[in-house]
Amino acid sequence: MESKIVSECPLHGGGVRPDYLVGRRLEQVVASWHLYDSEVPSGPLDVWLIDSEAVATRITTGSDWCLIVEVSDPFAGYDMAESGRVEVAPVSGETPFTDHLGETVLAVSEESAPDSGRIALDITFDSGRVRCESWSGDLRLSSK
Repeated sequence: MESKIVSECPLHGGGVRPDYLVGRRLEQVVASWHLYDSEVPSGPLDVWLIDSEAVATRITTGSDWCLIVEVSDPFAGYDMAESGRVEVAPVSGETPFTDHLGETVLAVSEESAPDSGRIALDITFDSGRVRCESWSGDLRLSSK
């Protein structure tokens, strides 16, 4: 399955074509989480897939609800005063990607919308697939 050419997001551009991940092994997953008081976070804000070539691929959502895919090292967490804080750390089981650690990416495919660019990305491994979507501005990750 080849990656289709994706229309560019009007605000964030096209990012990278993630088909470069094909043939690379997933070595580590890092994520950022918004923490506020004792509320349990609903999901990560960003995920970084660290591959066998030591490249960090960041997947996140844009302010216009597009799905951003870019090569970017994980950033440090930060405090947002009364709005909580954002923590960035390696994950051990909090995302569907952790089920595929050590596996090679077999294929990637993307979906786009004319007005917002990339809206979904599927990454296929031997043991299954992970879907990344922008859903009402939130990053949604699911196993297929």
